Amino acid sequence: MAGTSAPAPASEDFSVLVLASDLGIDGRSFLSQSDRENQEENWHDCQSEDGDDDFSDLEALQFFRLQPGSDKSGNRILCIVGKYFPAPVIGGGRLKKYVFHKIATEIPEGPYCIVYMHTMVQKDDNSPGLTILRWIYEELPSNCKDRLQVVYFIHPGLRSRLVFATLGRFFLSGGLYWKIKYISRLQYLWEDIKKGELKIPEFVLQHDNVLEHRPLTDYGIEPDPFHVTGISSMPYAFGRHEAGWSSREYM
Repeated sequence: MAGTSAPAPASEDFSVLVLASDLGIDGRSFLSQSDRENQEENWHDCQSEDGDDDFSDLEALQFFRLQPGSDKSGNRILCIVGKYFPAPVIGGGRLKKYVFHKIATEIPEGPYCIVYMHTMVQKDDNSPGLTILRWIYEELPSNCKDRLQVVYFIHPGLRSRLVFATLGRFFLSGGLYWKIKYISRLQYLWEDIKKGELKIPEFVLQHDNVLEHRPLTDYGIEPDPFHVTGISSMPYAFGRHEAGWSSREYM
């Protein structure tokens, strides 16, 4: 028919790729080889996985450290600071090797616990994904899994609680799922770990203070976004109108 536009040439065809990310599942495996190379070209120092036992670059990030003390049950403390973990530039295979290396060399025997600080973690930047976490835990020697007594999950937030409550049992091993203890405020952590046994980053302390004064922030609600409550009151704000009001005569 006249006026009907010709179909677009085949060279203009396109496809849409939807990556699963809302649940923290790593979707990078779905990318094409060229896309992965473009994403990783500036971060090659952190990507080596085969035959590389030099973890000095990961040690410098300080996201996974053994603490000098123990919790009140006598468990040695491995601390994970989620904000320090650059998920886009560390492959799951190398992360697994690093975790195995830390446990084997720093806690070769005896019970231990993990303190995971979820404070200010961004899903796209700091989360390796539930599937990778499950894989790493399942690959641990049975001795290492048995010696892990508890995981203290600090500042979980509403989204994390919902994900673990609804999908945690499917994505995490039952042995790991039931070891997680949620800690919404640092004051509750001191019931299990004495102060001084664990080094807390300054930004974690500051965030905990924010939650203490504005608890709705836990649920993704900022009740005072402009910090109006911090402004000093002005008792004489309407003083300039007092004369006008007092001279009025009311019938």
